Amino acid sequence: MLLAIDCGNTNTVFSIWDGTRFIAMWRASTEHQRTADQYYVWLTTLMKFQQIDVDITEVIISSTVPRVVFNLRVFSDRYFNCRPLVVGKPECLLPVDVRVDEGTQVGPDRLVNTVAGYDLFGGDLVIVDFGTATTFDVVAEDGAYIGGVIAPGVNLSLEALHQAAAALPHVDITKPQRVIGTNTVACMQSGVFWGYIGLIREICNRIKAERDRPMKVISTGGLAPLFQQSEALFDHFEDDLTMHGLTVIHKYNKENNSI
Repeated sequence: MLLAIDCGNTNTVFSIWDGTRFIAMWRASTEHQRTADQYYVWLTTLMKFQQIDVDITEVIISSTVPRVVFNLRVFSDRYFNCRPLVVGKPECLLPVDVRVDEGTQVGPDRLVNTVAGYDLFGGDLVIVDFGTATTFDVVAEDGAYIGGVIAPGVNLSLEALHQAAAALPHVDITKPQRVIGTNTVACMQSGVFWGYIGLIREICNRIKAERDRPMKVISTGGLAPLFQQSEALFDHFEDDLTMHGLTVIHKYNKENNSI
């Protein structure tokens, strides 16, 4: 069985892939202090609770937090007796090209999303990922990653408002009933919600104009459905896009004998 690990700035997702589907998926907060032993105790406890009895023989990791990778490597080696495949490392092959400025290091999550998007939807894509940052990844007609846009994440923007302005409370993002707020919370929610609607639409439109060709917009991440319910911003929503990309990359490396 394959254990796919997607480590983001806020959360880390562990999924077990049986070759045709994910049979389990768990989420934990990302903490670089967490040791290999703690990962193992946490994971095996959840597996036992859900009565999942499988042998994990392979591991693939995508991490935007470099300090976490070491302990995940130890976790894989110590408890599953395998060297993990780490996206972004030289030994990890990608089934698509990366065409950016020389010396630029592209986030592993963006590469994985590109691979997944191309595998599921073909080329000419804009992939919008709602994470700690809101990223826009542009996929060429042949599946190559050719750049994108990084904007502050929705929750990050709300937290910045709360921390920088003493009179503004912490609020959760939701679709406001009206654009004009009549209290502080409603004003903040309206500003963030409709502000991001405008940000997403404008950036996607400008990407399409710059590329001068039809492009599909794919969304992923927990907040994507919230924004989709108001405006037809996306052509498709794929909740497990990153996890799907990890399985595609793992299969590609096995077929090309790099693992």
